[in-house]
Amino acid sequence: MELIVAVTGASGAVYSKRLLEFFRERHIKVHLVISDSARLIIEHELGSQGALDDLSSIQYKPTDLTAPISSGSYKVDGMIIVPASMKTIGGIASGYCEDLITRAADVQLKQRRTLVIVPRETPLHAVHLENMAKLSYLGATVLPAMPAFYHEPRTIGDLVDFVVGRILDQLGIDHELYRRWGVA
Repeated sequence: MELIVAVTGASGAVYSKRLLEFFRERHIKVHLVISDSARLIIEHELGSQGALDDLSSIQYKPTDLTAPISSGSYKVDGMIIVPASMKTIGGIASGYCEDLITRAADVQLKQRRTLVIVPRETPLHAVHLENMAKLSYLGATVLPAMPAFYHEPRTIGDLVDFVVGRILDQLGIDHELYRRWGVA
């Protein structure tokens, strides 16, 4: 399996870190792109700008539009944007590909490949909702970082694992990150 993970300038770097750890543990090839804004937030939330750098197979600068993942001829099994800023969501929804993240997402949509977008913004106004609805209509999965509580989480890590587990479900990847509904 080969995936793209993009991290943009929204709160929630812990989700991308846990997802990347999961992929590394299972030897899943990951192409990682971190926006400049995300690097600032990663440093604030995780204590180091480089907290994600060693968790991927390949990393690209967001300005590198010559990267293989910018082309539909380069096959991957899907892309996850976690967290996804409203700026990034708006760019993808409008077809405005100003960087590698929006271009790679655009490629996923045009090739009808899996694209999972994990917004972390709250509250949302009408433009946010319209952009997310448009992306859903275009074939993306919009998966807000909204943990459930039926699995009786005891730690913040349990809440993070729930959201990461839901992302993995969209990719068809088996996991045991949380207890599913109705399972003892």
